[in-house]
Amino acid sequence: MTGTIVQTSELLQSVAASVVAGVGVTFAFSVTIWGVGQFGELTRRERPLAAIGAAVVAAFALLLVVAAVIVGIVVMTHK
Repeated sequence: MTGTIVQTSELLQSVAASVVAGVGVTFAFSVTIWGVGQFGELTRRERPLAAIGAAVVAAFALLLVVAAVIVGIVVMTHK
């Protein structure tokens, strides 16, 4: 009789999910920083329409980061 020490499929699923989430959240946060920087630069250059576009991109990316953090906390507390 043999027992299973490591459930390989579940372990690989966890590794893949953590890599995707880590890269995704890092990318979204970097887009947030880029958008804020572009907003400041475009505001100084007196390009209000482009500045608003950069602010919208930054806000959306920040919303994604916050949502990912909330989903991560919910998943961790319900397991």
